Amino acid sequence: MLNITIPGIGKLKVRQLVLDLNGTLTLDGKMMDGVAERLDRLSRQLDIVIVTSDTRGNAESVTKDLKVKLHKIGKGTEDIQKAELVREIGERETVSIGNGSNDVVMLKESLIGICILGREGTSTDAMMASDVIVSDINDALDLLIKPERLVATLRK
Repeated sequence: MLNITIPGIGKLKVRQLVLDLNGTLTLDGKMMDGVAERLDRLSRQLDIVIVTSDTRGNAESVTKDLKVKLHKIGKGTEDIQKAELVREIGERETVSIGNGSNDVVMLKESLIGICILGREGTSTDAMMASDVIVSDINDALDLLIKPERLVATLRK
C-alpha cells in the first residue's frame, strides 16, 4: 500500500493499480522499455491489474513475466467493463492509467486517474477525465514510485 498526503486533498491510501495494455504499456504490441522493472518495483506495494480486450491477441505473452494480474474483458462495452473492474476492487483505493476513450470511466472513477499522451495518441475525453496527464508510461509509474512528484502536481 502507498500512503500519500496531498495538501488540499488529504491522506490517500492506494492499494491497487489498474493499467490499460494497448497504447499505455505497449507500443505496437510490444512492452515499452523500462515498464517491466517499474511494475516489478510497484508490485511490492500494490496489487497490479492489467486490463485488456486483447485486441492484438498477445496479452499473455506480453505480461507473462510480470508480477501482475491479467484481466481480459470482452470486445464491446470495454469502458463499462473497465469501470466495473475498478468498482469491484475498490475505486477509492485505486489508481488507473490509460489513454483511450474506453478508459474514460475507469479514469474518472478511480482515486487518481492518469492519462498517457503517448506515441499511439490519446483520446481528448480520456485527458479530460484524468487528474494527471503525462507523456510516457514510465513517467506515470514514477509518480507512484516517487509520490512527492504526484503531491507537487495535485496539491491545491
